Amino acid sequence: MELLDLEPGEKALVRHLGGERSLISRLAALGFTPGAPITLVRKDDRGPLLVSIRGARVALGREEATFVQVALPPGGGDGNKAEEGSRLTRIVLMGQPNVGKSTVFNYLTGLNQHVGNWTGKTVDQKMGLYTYKNTVYSLVDLPGTYSLTANSEEERIARDYIITEKPDLIVAVVDAATLERNLYLVAELLLLPVPVILALNMLDVAEQEGIQVEPEVLQSALGIPVVPMIVTRNQGITELRETVLKVLNHELPYHPKRPSILPAHQQVLNELIDIISTFVPAQYPADWVALKLLEGDEPITQMMKSSLPPEEAEAVHHLLYQHEDAILDIAGGRYEWTARMIRAAVIEPKVTRLGLTTRLDRVLTHPVYGTLFLIAILGGVFWLTYAVGSPLQSWLSAWVFWLAQAVRSSWTQAPNWLVELTAGGLLGGIGMVLTFVPILVLFFTILGLMEDTGYMARAAFLTDRWMHMMGLHGKSFLPILLGFGCNVPAVMGTRIIESKRARLLTTLLVPLVPCTARMAVVTILSATFFGPNAFWVAWLLVGGNLLILAGLGVSLHHFFFEDEHVPFIMELPLYHYPNTRTISLYVRENIISFLQKAGTTILAASLVVWCLSYFPGGSIKTSYLAMFGQLLEPVGRWVGLPWPVMVAMLTSFVAKENTIATLGVLYGNLNNLAQVITPPAALAFLVFQMLFIPCVGTVAAIFQETHSYKWTSASVGLMLALSVTLSLVVYQVGRLF
Repeated sequence: MELLDLEPGEKALVRHLGGERSLISRLAALGFTPGAPITLVRKDDRGPLLVSIRGARVALGREEATFVQVALPPGGGDGNKAEEGSRLTRIVLMGQPNVGKSTVFNYLTGLNQHVGNWTGKTVDQKMGLYTYKNTVYSLVDLPGTYSLTANSEEERIARDYIITEKPDLIVAVVDAATLERNLYLVAELLLLPVPVILALNMLDVAEQEGIQVEPEVLQSALGIPVVPMIVTRNQGITELRETVLKVLNHELPYHPKRPSILPAHQQVLNELIDIISTFVPAQYPADWVALKLLEGDEPITQMMKSSLPPEEAEAVHHLLYQHEDAILDIAGGRYEWTARMIRAAVIEPKVTRLGLTTRLDRVLTHPVYGTLFLIAILGGVFWLTYAVGSPLQSWLSAWVFWLAQAVRSSWTQAPNWLVELTAGGLLGGIGMVLTFVPILVLFFTILGLMEDTGYMARAAFLTDRWMHMMGLHGKSFLPILLGFGCNVPAVMGTRIIESKRARLLTTLLVPLVPCTARMAVVTILSATFFGPNAFWVAWLLVGGNLLILAGLGVSLHHFFFEDEHVPFIMELPLYHYPNTRTISLYVRENIISFLQKAGTTILAASLVVWCLSYFPGGSIKTSYLAMFGQLLEPVGRWVGLPWPVMVAMLTSFVAKENTIATLGVLYGNLNNLAQVITPPAALAFLVFQMLFIPCVGTVAAIFQETHSYKWTSASVGLMLALSVTLSLVVYQVGRLF
């Protein structure tokens, strides 16, 4: 029977996996191996399934679920019984997603860290330094990964770094509440020629789920040092530093008890090692490469194809073809190993006890109640924007205006062009941008809270049924939601999506999400044009953008991407209390990035706009900007907008905030806009602003992620066509009333 045939609450055993090899490998890494107990937690008429397997919750798309064959266990379906120095010392942090690895990194390095990109990659590279007992350590936070089989760019980076860079030590951070599945990655790490320390994190979450872990017993069973931690409370950090020091100084015993492959494929593994051992590149262990070949690891397979002579390559191909199911025995062997560790060191809760995650998920993953809660969350975000962010923004704006006036009144002896350059260009540009900081802080704080508590994955689960209409799945919701903060990290966030087509489609749709800067501009302009009705106008514009996003997604999926199915497999982490340090660092990094952007690109653009509007005669009516604006006047007449407004739209390509800065330079006071623009034209202007081509930072991010001038140009052209067409329609229809 298929997994889909089970009813919510029903238990079964995994019997067989089907589908493509990459799908089987991903499922196996998450614990879907023959004989594994599985419980169907939630199933609706549409949308993904929610299952519990090996102590973790996993969301599974309906089509992916058809490839999972299950069987009811003996005895009426009770499957619980089966579950029972002279250089910098280089340390790497490894772990599966949502285990608190980044929090450990932040506590160890503090502010002494750097975020960049891996060479030739788009994945963030986090590196830092920390000092302990007069020794400086270099710490690398590798991307979160479920296994070392290269199914994604993050997994390839993590694996290749350990193999090629040969760090001195690996700190494997695991979630004590889902230890069985977390130990799967540890089982792979122990096969590498680098010592491993186990950081047993989130013991408080395990306790609230009724799970008791005994670190000393686990250490004895694994044969490696185990450090118990509750990093959100800063517990275990000092002990981890001390353990790192002792392991590197060989002061602690290290005798890892490594897992082995199941007997059915042990002989095949030995044959592969005999064939390839002479031809494996020097930095790779031959037995590890042979194991990866059996797992169907594509990069390793390609590497060995180029390294092996034709006769040996054919022999390897023949063996792998005959044993395509070896991945299940490999994964099964690792999970048998993890099961022994769990039996030794973990006391599971009574069957009748419901953990916090189970109780919350009854509501938060419900198709009706969960969706209502998500809508309330998003509504609260916008309410905070207007109730808290906007007043702070107005206060900062008034302060910047006062400062500009103070410059004009005090610099009486300075040349007029210098006074106006400082007051109008410098303060009018960068000062206006700084007023957006309160809204940015709000958005990034809320996003950090949703991610750190584990709720973000539930939002993806709930939205999967709607995303599938556009050929996407719930993972696409995460970057789209991030787009409300800033489109640049949203575009970069699409890398979490495995399917290339789904990733590209999400990238094309992200610019339609109104970012914080665009929303701030619309907030100011809607208040200027529509006064007390500004809130409803802004909501109408946001809703319209999202409807266009949905319609465009469906059209692109059907006509350009040929209705390709996108698989959906995603873990739902246990709920836990957010860590204020992690969230504050997340907000800090994003705000600093924004201010650096404002202090360079946007400031330069504002000064250029001011110069074009001031020179050559000191009057805007005879300026270079006025001359250029006359060329745009015929286009502006289509939507009832004067040329200064069209120029402001063009300058927003540098940054959306420049719309306000430019209008401030050209009109002096934004309140003057309502006197020169009619209500239909004002609404058309706001539509134009919401749909206009994304800022240069977003365009650069799109090119960085797609590596294609064609798709980058297509994104810009699509937004330009939408903005011109729909603003024209709004203006012409508005004139009829």
